[in-house]
Amino acid sequence: MLYLSKSKYCALRQCPKMLWLKKYRAEEEVISEALQARFDTGNEVGDLAMGLFGDFREMTVLKENGDPDIGKMLENTKEALAEGIENIAEASFSYDGLYVAVDILRKVDGGYEIYEVKSSTGVKPVYYTDVAFQKYVLEHCGITVKGTFIVHINTSYVFDGTLDLGQFFTVKDIGAEVEKESAFIEETLKTGEAVIASETEPDYDIGTQCSIPYDCRFFGYCTRSLPKPNVFDLAGLQWESQINYYKKGLVSYEDLYGCKELKTAKIRNQLEFYVDDKPPVIEKEKIREFLSGLFYPLYFLDYETMQPIIPEFPGTTPYQQIPFQYSLHYIEKEGGELKHSEFLAESGQDPRRALAEQLCRDIPMDVCVLAYNKKFERGVTNNLADLFPDLAEHLRNIADHLDDLMIPFQKGYYRNKAMQGSYSIKYVLPALYPDDPALDYHNLEDVQNGNDAMSVFPRLAEMEPETRERMRKNLLKYCELDTFAMVKVWEELKRVAE
Repeated sequence: MLYLSKSKYCALRQCPKMLWLKKYRAEEEVISEALQARFDTGNEVGDLAMGLFGDFREMTVLKENGDPDIGKMLENTKEALAEGIENIAEASFSYDGLYVAVDILRKVDGGYEIYEVKSSTGVKPVYYTDVAFQKYVLEHCGITVKGTFIVHINTSYVFDGTLDLGQFFTVKDIGAEVEKESAFIEETLKTGEAVIASETEPDYDIGTQCSIPYDCRFFGYCTRSLPKPNVFDLAGLQWESQINYYKKGLVSYEDLYGCKELKTAKIRNQLEFYVDDKPPVIEKEKIREFLSGLFYPLYFLDYETMQPIIPEFPGTTPYQQIPFQYSLHYIEKEGGELKHSEFLAESGQDPRRALAEQLCRDIPMDVCVLAYNKKFERGVTNNLADLFPDLAEHLRNIADHLDDLMIPFQKGYYRNKAMQGSYSIKYVLPALYPDDPALDYHNLEDVQNGNDAMSVFPRLAEMEPETRERMRKNLLKYCELDTFAMVKVWEELKRVAE
C-alpha cells in the first residue's frame, strides 16, 4: 500500500524519485537551517490561524517522542465531526494509506470547507496540488467538500497594538484551480505505487523539477557523481540555462570553457580561473579611484535586522525589517587607532528608537560611512529617518554619506579563483584571508550568519539568564566580525593599490 501524507504527495507530484528517496535514502535529505526556520514560521502562522473563524477544537496529539499520534488524531476528528464542531483545526483523515491533516475544516450548510494556511504573502500553484489531495482524501472518507481556500499573509496589514486576524490574513478561493489539479491525482498515485514498490532507485534525470516548485533537498545526492565544480556551481548562469547545458552534456568547467555563447565577464572569469589556473586580476587604477572617494573619519557600519511575520510593534507590517543591532568600526584619521562601538537592543521591545538615538551619537554628521552592499544599510537608515522626524536630518546625513565597499568586487576590479564568481563578503573575505581563523565565521559560537542572528534575537527574552547572556555576547561577536571583516577588506584594497 502507498502511504502518503500531503507533503509526500506534493513531493511525488514534483518528482517521483523524490518520494522514493524519502523512503529508501532518507538520510540523504538536506534540510538547511534557513529551511527549518521557514518550517518553524509556518507552524507559528498555522497555530495563529486556528482562531481565524472564532472558537475551534484542535486535533493535534503528540507522542512522548514529539511525533504526531495519528491514530489518536483520527479518533478525535471522528468525535468532533459527530459533535458538529464548527471549526476543527488539524482535522485528520485517512483513506487507503493516504493521510491528511486539514489546517482548518469549517462546517457550512451541506458540508465542510477546507482552509490551507500558508506563511507566504500570496498563492502559489503548488498549493493547488496540496489542497486537491486533501479534498480527494476527505471525499473518499465521506466528507462533502463545499469549498477550498488558501489563507495567506496580508502584507498591507498595519498592526495597531491588537492583532486582528481578519485583517492579518487574506482568504483566497481556489476552487476552480483545485478542480483542475484533481484530474491528475489518480494517475499520480499509480506512478507513486510503481515507484515505491521497487527497491531499485528510479532513473529520473536531473531537470527543471529539481527546483520547481521547490528546491529539491536531495539535489546534492542526485548530483554526487558530477565533476566538481560543474555547471550548477556556475554563478551568474540561470537555472534554466544550467539545465539546458547539462542536457547537452556540457557539465564540467572544461566542457563549458569552449562555449562561445558563455561570454559574460562574470562567467568567463570563473571558467578561466579554473581551467587556465588564471592568476588573480587586480585593476589597481580602478581600485585607487574607488579608494580616493573615501575620506577620514571613516566608519564601517553593519546592521542586523529581523522580519517578524506576526507584527510585534504598533505601526509595523508582516515581514517588515526591524533593525535590532549594529556594529561600528571607525578610524578618525589616517594612521589612527581602529575603534569599535556597538548596539544590541533588549529583546521583547521595539528596538528602533534606542538604536536610532545611539547611531546618531556614534556617527557624526558629514563623515564617510562604508557598508558592504550599501543599499541595505541606506534603506534601513532612511526608514528610521521616516519613523523619527526629530532624528531625520542626522539619519539622512548618514544615509547620504554611505559608500559601498562591495563595488570593487562587484565590478571585477579585484577577482580571483577562490571567489567563485561571487562578490558576497562571505566569499570575498576567505578568498582574501584564507588562513586567518579570526576571520572565519565558522569559529563563532551559536551565531554564524544573519539567519542565526534573526532567529536568536527574538527568543532572548524567553531564555534563562545564563543562556541569554551567552547569546547576547555571541550576537555581538558575530556583528562585530561583520564590520571587522570590512576593515580587513578595505586594508587589502589599500595594500594592492599601492
